Amino acid sequence: MGINSVEMSVLRMLTPSMEDYLEKIYELMKEKGYARVSDIASSLEVQPSSVTKMIQKLDENEYVSYEKYRGIVLTHRGEQLGKTMKQRHRMLEDFMRMLEVGEETIQKDVEGIEHHVSPSTVDVLQNLVLFFREKKECLLQFKAFCQETSNGKK
Repeated sequence: MGINSVEMSVLRMLTPSMEDYLEKIYELMKEKGYARVSDIASSLEVQPSSVTKMIQKLDENEYVSYEKYRGIVLTHRGEQLGKTMKQRHRMLEDFMRMLEVGEETIQKDVEGIEHHVSPSTVDVLQNLVLFFREKKECLLQFKAFCQETSNGKK
């Protein structure tokens, strides 16, 4: 996955809320081909007026291009960041599934973790996911270890 230094500095400037909006707009664009204020509002469970304010802020920062009543389009920069955030989200979900964390917990924890983990930590976690995919026996050993420790054997 690897995040370059320019993306890293941009990610530091985004608020968690801005990240959520960019990720959601990116998802909607990929899924439907467009993103409307009403779609974003219902997906994020916020008021349309809140979406409009955030879209205006994202437009000022050149992550989206927005014209009232015409729709929202991600700029190249916004699309790259949306894609990066979606990949980060998916990787964290994959990691937790590998560790057999319950789905409800995964959704809650990923939302909490993804905004507070540094890009370098994301890279390490990505490598760990790739390692466990390639070395399934290591993942099985880790799960066995966890089972032993939870049973009080260690």
